Amino acid sequence: MTSTVDALRRGARDRLAAHSDSPDLDARLLLEHVLGVNHSWLVIHAEDDVDDAVCQQFAALVARRAAGEPLAYLVGSVGFWTFELDVSPAVLIPRPDTETLVEAVLEAHGPEPRRLLDLGTGSGAIALALAEERPAWRVTATDASSQALDCARANAARLGLARLEFALGPWFEAVGDRCFDIIVSNPPYIAAGDSHLAALTHEPSTALVAARQGLADLEQIIAGAGRHLSAGGAVYLEHGADQGAAVRAMFAGWQHVETRRDLAGNERVTRAFVDTHGGVHRS
Repeated sequence: MTSTVDALRRGARDRLAAHSDSPDLDARLLLEHVLGVNHSWLVIHAEDDVDDAVCQQFAALVARRAAGEPLAYLVGSVGFWTFELDVSPAVLIPRPDTETLVEAVLEAHGPEPRRLLDLGTGSGAIALALAEERPAWRVTATDASSQALDCARANAARLGLARLEFALGPWFEAVGDRCFDIIVSNPPYIAAGDSHLAALTHEPSTALVAARQGLADLEQIIAGAGRHLSAGGAVYLEHGADQGAAVRAMFAGWQHVETRRDLAGNERVTRAFVDTHGGVHRS
């Protein structure tokens, strides 16, 4: 049985109303995905009939969305910075909050050649955004998951940023004793048992959850960063809205420690510099 484009969209919107904060947008993007068209096409062809096979495919995706599966996984991509990134359940879905980290790095560091390390790159969001904005930078991205690195590599190739270097391994193990001018990371920082995890069941827990009330990976990165930074180098870390004070305390002995707020006004990214002699002063 056929249905029109508009009828499918309206029906999906109504079904998703109780399951999504943006049911109309979700319905539209899912329909664009199954039809392989853009928004303008949907408007112009609103009364066109859609064959039964496509209707069934669309209904299946709507059902999965109603069951809580993230839209980005259903359509296979998500917008971040100035581009679309391919994503899969092997990687965390990039959020707008993470653009706060990208902005902080770009504001503090000009276009001159630098070496940047992105730890736990996932889809490659941070590394790719910075590589796009700073063509002279040498960017290395690591991840402990080979599937995540495959995703990041594919995104880099599709975006014309294949100059990025990728390395497999947990945190600094992937880069040996190499040093960098800037280290960035959006590590796991949610505590096990946190109520927010109920809405994140489809995303990889290894990219979300950390021990010690969500602080373990942040602490590990800070502890190792000094050995991998050049003189005057900087670290930028994304963290939870209630973790700013704890992260600043971990940076005791560093210089110019500052926390930046995201668009919602929450403390989201903390940065710190080693001194110009490459040292961290600990009392």
